Amino acid sequence: MEENGGFATLGYLYQNVPKISDCEWKTKTPFASIRRIVQDERFFFKIKPGLWALLSHKDKLPQDIFPTAAVPKQEQELFNHSYYQGLLVEIGKLKQYETFVPSQDKNKRFLGKTLGEVSSQTDFYQFGYDHIVRKAKTVDVCWFNIRKMPSVLFEIEHSTDIQNSLLKFVELQDFNTNFFIVADRVRKAEFAGKLELNAFVPIKMRVQFLDYDKLSDWHTKTFEIVSLENNLTF
Repeated sequence: MEENGGFATLGYLYQNVPKISDCEWKTKTPFASIRRIVQDERFFFKIKPGLWALLSHKDKLPQDIFPTAAVPKQEQELFNHSYYQGLLVEIGKLKQYETFVPSQDKNKRFLGKTLGEVSSQTDFYQFGYDHIVRKAKTVDVCWFNIRKMPSVLFEIEHSTDIQNSLLKFVELQDFNTNFFIVADRVRKAEFAGKLELNAFVPIKMRVQFLDYDKLSDWHTKTFEIVSLENNLTF
């Protein structure tokens, strides 16, 4: 964590701790040990779901990682938005999808990099009519399958209107695509209420709600599975 600037996701730790040459685990559950260690409040603190930092670096962390009270709330929300975008991009890449974020988001920060650096796809695939592709390009995170078709789409709703995202998904209902609204768990009831509107009947059974904690767990578990698979001999 110190080598990474004093902060790291659990997924990052799962991937990199085993690479330390003189690190010997005397346990069959090293990932559980890592989760336990970062919860030791003498040395670490939690920034947000899935992201931890060294207590000794608390005053040294970049503003986009751990913003101070002086950072306006609107800017803090942008940092949170790009953080969850980045988690989704990393999950998609681990699952062998090609990942895309909108052009206006490519320079936003994610754990010391830009989203453009993390996502795998710079150009959006022309998978349909122009007016449909233009709408899809504005979705926060797109996962494309091996046939260059949109397989999973995510809209992150930190404070904006969930209904606008659902309208985007309606435009894409003719494709074999799964849709996710990502938001704080307190917005789940709002999501369910919007989905009851007649306009969203065509996609009602295809849209899922994913809260930030579950997204963090998904990110962590995906890294855990990939790390285990990399150590298997077939």
